[in-house]
Amino acid sequence: MERYLQETPMLNFSAANIRRLIGERKWKEGDPYRRVRQIYDFVRDEILFGYNAGDGMPASQVLADGYGQCNTKGTLLMALLRAVGVPCRVHGFTIDKKLQKGAMTGIVYRCAPENIVHSWVEVYLDGTWYELEGYILDKAYLSRLQKTFSACTGAFCGYGVAVKDFSNPVVDFERNNTYIQSEGINRDFGIYACPDELFQAHRQQMPAVKAFLYRNFARHFMNRKIRKIREGG
Repeated sequence: MERYLQETPMLNFSAANIRRLIGERKWKEGDPYRRVRQIYDFVRDEILFGYNAGDGMPASQVLADGYGQCNTKGTLLMALLRAVGVPCRVHGFTIDKKLQKGAMTGIVYRCAPENIVHSWVEVYLDGTWYELEGYILDKAYLSRLQKTFSACTGAFCGYGVAVKDFSNPVVDFERNNTYIQSEGINRDFGIYACPDELFQAHRQQMPAVKAFLYRNFARHFMNRKIRKIREGG
């Protein structure tokens, strides 16, 4: 389990803002389940769903941004878990861009790669590996989507969601797997000890010009769209 507890350049849990947060929240106190549950809830709901500049940023920068998507929120979740002594690893995939439709619109959606690099976190607790993906969307955003599409009682794909049961997605961790985008997965990259290794092996394929436009323009448009949805606009 030692390799699943190590600090890495991306999982930089010795950074001052991460150490300060852990101290303020007293996450090193209590049993391992309580640590996982509290950290999971924090990353899900207090780090809002949104798009950062790139997948390769360290956990301390994700925390400073205050928002993230599957890969960046996963990096922060892993750093916090390892900082309190909970082993974890990352599982890489690609997802169909269709599940981003709505959060992405117009030319941004048309120019997006058909297959988007995706990941979830696997945490080791009480002798079991749990698959955690339900932290990606904050509950405020997800609840607003459910109100907007209240007529949907079955499967749903779009706005960052891909689930079989939209009205009751499994996003709360109670010693169980959690999912929110899993139904959009179309390729499995396997398990890696840390995101550094995953994103070194599997980077988002995008021409330099499109990558520049995404970092500097498209993601800001997407974040405004998501914020508007969350606020009921």
